[in-house]
Amino acid sequence: MNVNFTALTTEQRNERSRNIDQLSTLEIITLMNKEDSNVADAIEAVLPQIGTAIEVIYHALKNNGRLFYVGAGTSGRLGVLDAAECPPTFCTPPELVQAIIAGGESAMFTAVEGAEDCPEDGAKDLVNRGFNENDVVVGIAASGRTPYVIGALEHARKLGAATIALACNQNAEISKYADHKIEVVTGPEILSGSTRLKAATAQKMILNMLSTTTMIKLGKIYDNLMVDVNASNIKLVERAKQIVMEITGVPYEEAEKALKETNQRVKPAIVMLMGGVSVEKANEVIGLANGFTRRAIELAKEGQ
Repeated sequence: MNVNFTALTTEQRNERSRNIDQLSTLEIITLMNKEDSNVADAIEAVLPQIGTAIEVIYHALKNNGRLFYVGAGTSGRLGVLDAAECPPTFCTPPELVQAIIAGGESAMFTAVEGAEDCPEDGAKDLVNRGFNENDVVVGIAASGRTPYVIGALEHARKLGAATIALACNQNAEISKYADHKIEVVTGPEILSGSTRLKAATAQKMILNMLSTTTMIKLGKIYDNLMVDVNASNIKLVERAKQIVMEITGVPYEEAEKALKETNQRVKPAIVMLMGGVSVEKANEVIGLANGFTRRAIELAKEGQ
């Protein structure tokens, strides 16, 4: 692939940091902080595109599809991070949100140079995960031209699956291979070409939006509380109790008792207490409400 890297804003020199090697520690981090403060503005400019992407992801997951992040290097690692956080935060099955990084799992910890240069590998790795037309893929590349990501997007598109490109340059190459594009332009880095800085910060913030908003729309949240949290350790068990207490108004001991009855599942504990029903009935109405806690409580009360 013939690419003019000097045309990419992520590869250009940042005039504000040309003398960074002569600055004091405080001056360096002040400059970094000032540059980072521009990231939120860059994201604000593409909020409509992010919103469209969320609707696409939500539609796919609501209809038995899965979400796949595909990237290389830092972009791939950010996808892995976001996918890994979904099961504990939203109690989703591990297969619902998956991340694929060029070079395989070892690339998460050690750079696998050259792994990003083969588009065929991007397609092959999706095939190996059983990717199908019901799924959606988000191709992540700060430069917007990573061959591995292009290969994955091309494969997904051939299957008729939804495709989204996330890049940090305008008119990104990967955008040509996606149905929907998010091009967040964060500008030159303080270290030229080091997209683990502003570009990565923007990507992380956008991935937060994609997954979190989708999960809210799927009924994983009540108010702003994680009612589907997976209480898998002491901290999360205590958080679960606090959530139950906050929503239902019951004392600590009663929240603890309810959670024991529901095997530490917050949502049925809330519905059971608020609706005055058994664990079995709580789970039943949660199913009827498609997982939405408010509606489940209403159904529980209506059935009394």
